[in-house]
Amino acid sequence: MSIKAIKGTKDILPWESPLWHHVETVCREVFSSAFYQEIRTPVFEKTELFARGIGEFSDIVSKEMYTFQDKGGEWLTLRPEYTASVIRSYIQHHYEQQSPLHKLWYVGPLFRQERPQAGRLRQFHQFGIELIGSEYPEADAEVITLACEIYQKVGLREWELHINSIGNTKDRLRYIQLLAESLKPHFDAFCPVCRKRFDINILRLFDCKNKSCQKLLDDHAPKITDHLSPEDNAHFEQVCKLLDVQGITYTINPKLVRGLDYYTRTTFEIKGKQLGAQDALCGGGRYDNLVEELGGKSTPAVGFAAGVERLILALEAEKIADVPASRPDLYIATLDVESYQGILKTCTTLRHQGFVIETDLLRRSVKAMMRDANKKQAQYVTVIGPEELESGTLTLKNLQTGETSQIAWNELGKALGKERHTL
Repeated sequence: MSIKAIKGTKDILPWESPLWHHVETVCREVFSSAFYQEIRTPVFEKTELFARGIGEFSDIVSKEMYTFQDKGGEWLTLRPEYTASVIRSYIQHHYEQQSPLHKLWYVGPLFRQERPQAGRLRQFHQFGIELIGSEYPEADAEVITLACEIYQKVGLREWELHINSIGNTKDRLRYIQLLAESLKPHFDAFCPVCRKRFDINILRLFDCKNKSCQKLLDDHAPKITDHLSPEDNAHFEQVCKLLDVQGITYTINPKLVRGLDYYTRTTFEIKGKQLGAQDALCGGGRYDNLVEELGGKSTPAVGFAAGVERLILALEAEKIADVPASRPDLYIATLDVESYQGILKTCTTLRHQGFVIETDLLRRSVKAMMRDANKKQAQYVTVIGPEELESGTLTLKNLQTGETSQIAWNELGKALGKERHTL
């Protein structure tokens, strides 16, 4: 019996990679344009980091983490989200000594033991940013703006931005008490999952996908935006104003609380209309207490994370996922082993110049090599044998136009470069 990939994991196949490269390239371009610098953290961390950072009673920590004990007896966890790891790095390496503000971005794999379904795997990938050091609305607005730019630049059409404010810690505690009092008379009408969340983390009721639970919240839950302090309300209004100035359309959603315990003030999500119930493409917000909770100095921060798999599903649903694959600039077909040896140095030189050069490694016939060149959509093909090596002249054929030209062997790079410049 052949061994297959573990349930909830997926190979990214060679013909799927160009779309992944496209998404990652857009991320790098958008984030770098605002002077965000890339950070890469370890794939596993001490379990305590996520228990303290995400929240001991969150679904991620209580149900979904891949946790194991190493040979030294220490409990470790495969990274289920990025923010806690980034903040651990920020504290450990004393970023604040270099600058009062740090703007970081990342992309990579995460791990959660969830029930696999479309857009939700046990090994999945996220990209995102963390802006550490600013308490002001300008930081919130910049983070939200950059998230929107990603979806605009990849060409996604059907998405919408939802924003909210959940206030500071004291406001939220008062709101939680008021929420519990308002919903307690209706406790038995909620689904079993919501009843469990009632005493552990009542804000998670807003994440429930059960329509009857959402109806109960619509009818009986007070809006958190009606219970913000004057300072938090002014902060949120300024965030909205900065988005308005840029012409960014959004919906204020009082039920948007996010699933992680560390959020304060601004929360936001970008939802895709193509994905059904699992419609969250991107989520983030402000987390002004997390640095201090993980052992650092009190430092404000704001960021977001977004799923690569969900974005790709949305692109495919909108039929805009056809990204051109890499193709050879030149396919060199050689007639014998001596001819192959004779072109090796030229291949290396051309590759160093930035050209994609393909050769045949199966000692096939010229006819088979020509089929291979066409299948790989090479721009040019040339056949090299003893005569071409001796004369220093070769025939270059454009596979798109069928035109051929005779050129000197040492002019090959110039000919390929001229063609690339005119495309």
